[in-house]
Amino acid sequence: MPKRGYHHGNLRQALVEAALDLIEVKGPAGFTLSEAAKQAGVTPAAVYRHFAGRDDLIAEAARQGYVIFADLMEHAFNEGQPSALASFEATGRAYLAFARKFPGHYIAMFESGISVNRTPELATVAARARAGFERAAQALSQHIPPEKRPPPAMFSAHIWALSHGVVELFARNSPGSQSPFPPEDLLETGVGIYLRGLGLVPPDH
Repeated sequence: MPKRGYHHGNLRQALVEAALDLIEVKGPAGFTLSEAAKQAGVTPAAVYRHFAGRDDLIAEAARQGYVIFADLMEHAFNEGQPSALASFEATGRAYLAFARKFPGHYIAMFESGISVNRTPELATVAARARAGFERAAQALSQHIPPEKRPPPAMFSAHIWALSHGVVELFARNSPGSQSPFPPEDLLETGVGIYLRGLGLVPPDH
């Protein structure tokens, strides 16, 4: 029995939501379009009126995920103002929260092998999400002397990589990857070490 029904004119979104359920349970390569159709309560032929193949369906799930992700990044940044440090740290925590709350979207975005350049719409919203990280990094990097200041894109990439690593290794219940510390603590202390190295926080922060 399908988990979610659909109304006339909303079949496309019903298929995306069915795919998100299947991605979360079986992984991005573990289901077929026919299974997505069954999950949505429609015939397989109906899927092809909206998506040419499974990758197109996953790409749309990823696009919607990036919209949510970018909104969360923007909200986290704004909530931390006027402190550049608080905004920066909040964006890292938002990354962890997103992965936990929207696992199907997260997998479609980062683990499906779908390129962000597959469609112009996906590329645009993915760039918006990256810009949120870079904006937080740009604001915080202004407190570093110019001669010691890394480019904001590098600065944000470091934090993105640290956040992503914590999520992948310790927040997704991967086999054999249990940490004695909560993921939030790992991320906070890791970011703190990085920021201390740049002279942005005192040693006892």
